[in-house]
Amino acid sequence: MSLKIEKIGIANRGEVAVRIIRACQELGIQTVLLHSDVDRETTAFRLADERVCIGPAPTNQSYLNIDTNIQGALSAGVDAIHPGFGFLSENAEFADACLKARICFIGPAPEVIRLFGDKISAKKMVERAGGPVIPGYQGDDQSESRLLSEMEKIGFPVIVKVAGGGGGRGLKVVRHLREAKEAIASSQREGLSSFGSDRIFLEKYLDKAKHIEVQIFGDCSGKVYHLFDRECSIQRRHQKIIEEAMSPSLSEELREKLARTSIQIAKEAKYVGAGTIEFLLQDGEIYFMEMNTRLQVEHPVTELVMGVDLVKAQIFTAMGQSLVWPKLPIPHGHAIECRIYAEDPYQAGIPSTGRLGSYHFPYGPGRRLEIGFDSGDEITSFYDPMIAKVIVWDETRGRAIQKMIRTLKDTIIFGVKTNIPYLIQILSHSQFIDGTMKTDFIDCYFPHGIKRKEKSSFEQNIAAELYRQIPVGVNSSTCLAAPGSGNGREHNEGKTISPWTHQWGRR
Repeated sequence: MSLKIEKIGIANRGEVAVRIIRACQELGIQTVLLHSDVDRETTAFRLADERVCIGPAPTNQSYLNIDTNIQGALSAGVDAIHPGFGFLSENAEFADACLKARICFIGPAPEVIRLFGDKISAKKMVERAGGPVIPGYQGDDQSESRLLSEMEKIGFPVIVKVAGGGGGRGLKVVRHLREAKEAIASSQREGLSSFGSDRIFLEKYLDKAKHIEVQIFGDCSGKVYHLFDRECSIQRRHQKIIEEAMSPSLSEELREKLARTSIQIAKEAKYVGAGTIEFLLQDGEIYFMEMNTRLQVEHPVTELVMGVDLVKAQIFTAMGQSLVWPKLPIPHGHAIECRIYAEDPYQAGIPSTGRLGSYHFPYGPGRRLEIGFDSGDEITSFYDPMIAKVIVWDETRGRAIQKMIRTLKDTIIFGVKTNIPYLIQILSHSQFIDGTMKTDFIDCYFPHGIKRKEKSSFEQNIAAELYRQIPVGVNSSTCLAAPGSGNGREHNEGKTISPWTHQWGRR
């Protein structure tokens, strides 16, 4: 059934909101940004055709509040809502509320979101479809004694997961029985506070695994495409940092098996829209981990190697229109994505919030920047401190790594500290270059971030001499002076801000 969509509400923020707005602009669709009151100084706010404030900064009063999102969308007269990723994107109640309000939810049906949102029901469905699952316990008996008993049967290490969770939240790795009670209680608390349920399940923890995922897409005719795989083994505290397409770790035989299994799972669920099926690969065996019923943060690497636009495909599918993709899309080249965070890489990644200064991105062939802020915008402490995503494409993986390192080195961000030097060191590591890195990579090599390189006495002398020669009274917008250092230079402070007098991000 076809549906005319002329105005889309965007229930999200940051770079994903910008991504959706730009796709809508190209399709001639009006956009309405549903935003919190602290997100007025953002690129999405300025780009959207209309804006509706849905509440204050706390997410439970704005981006996670179903009622205010629905009321905001209705007040603007939208035909559909795109949830982006995170927040309400995998909330079946939100999808239900949209349908009840006669607003098209751009995503899979609520019952499918519900099926995969409950990790236990998802594993059972995958088992029925013949998919490989990790050995574990998903039973109804949630008593502490039963869970402890099951852990001993599985054998340590064991991972505790929240049944209704996702995105790494509530995950606890238990390596010894003595740690088990606290891990169970902690996961149950996080599950209850974040997902409204304290139900958990257990799995054998694969501590030498690779994280591989398959992008699938179900169109409005019932056809399921697989758009090949991504590797996301570079993770910190179960959060991805660097992603690439395709995985350097799969043989053609294993790649074909993954694709076949993914299509089978999607067809079993009658899946429509964009989705990602995540697997772990260890000792040559693959295991189903979970399915995300939404667009992924890392979707651009798939778009670059497959030559598709997943956001537009989502919108066309919601309108009941067929896709123009070939029956068997063929990948080309290699793409890598790095997430740039406002954080201090020399202090274990503590957030570095504040006002974003000027920035420069070295655009060129095969280079893509997705950013949700402009110079002068505030990076607040209310939300995830990701500033932007840098994505590169080249003909081979080796060239893509070289291009990413060059691109990051030439990227300049003033105003806040960033993890750019951290990313460069990861990309330069021999295990990343040869593609053998696993999910324990960060714990093994960068558990506390990176160490600052000490300046040589020669470099210190040059810096001191440069500073000494800066004329007193020079306009601070062109001044390289350090703050509060005397010599009568402080009188310019407060008039204009020199990026060099603040935390700066060129690496």
